[in-house]
Amino acid sequence: MRVEPYAVDSIIHVVKRGARGAPITRDLKDERRFNALLFYMNDRFRDEYWERSASDMEPFGRPVWWPERDPLVDVLAWALMPNHLHLVLKEIREGGIAKFTQKVFGSMTTHFNAKYDERGSLFQGSYRGRTVDEDEYLRYLAVYVMIKNPFELYPGGLVQAVEHFDDAYERAAASPLCSLSSYAHGIDSPILDKDIMGELFEDPVEFKDFARDCMQNRLEQMKLDFGQV
Repeated sequence: MRVEPYAVDSIIHVVKRGARGAPITRDLKDERRFNALLFYMNDRFRDEYWERSASDMEPFGRPVWWPERDPLVDVLAWALMPNHLHLVLKEIREGGIAKFTQKVFGSMTTHFNAKYDERGSLFQGSYRGRTVDEDEYLRYLAVYVMIKNPFELYPGGLVQAVEHFDDAYERAAASPLCSLSSYAHGIDSPILDKDIMGELFEDPVEFKDFARDCMQNRLEQMKLDFGQV
């Protein structure tokens, strides 16, 4: 499937799944590398040996011989799941999303194959991208990406997470697997551009309350669809 280009200022929800439903990360080092990729690949400049160049630096450090960072996209939110990932991206230059995702997914595949002695693509075909064209949709998408997905990893799954919302929320906010910590606790992240989400929610309390309502409604809908869960 060919991925269509997007207009500048478009906001896109990108979903990328592992080939045949297989895991796309296997350990903590893979997860940390994914975080680093979201920063280092979001740049028009590319050092083929970026990991070696930045290995002795603090996280997200940039060697002095690199040019000034020139991002390809704005990363608004993200979540890494065992066999797929979600990115909410804003196109800030023509072709930026396509270039950024190509760099991220290509690097993940190359690294995975070298580390685990495997072959072929780590992912299943082209990514699926959906344009976000309304603020209300973006509000719900923020919850879907940063709350619903991490909640699925809570002990007992999504139902238990919703029933123990505060605990599940804090676990998700402390997790390196999604961008929630930046929105829940106002933690600065070199990966994220929080301006757009910041306009949608007055403060972290409003975001949490909105997320709680969304997830409780989802649980009620699950009960209607499948009976008592």
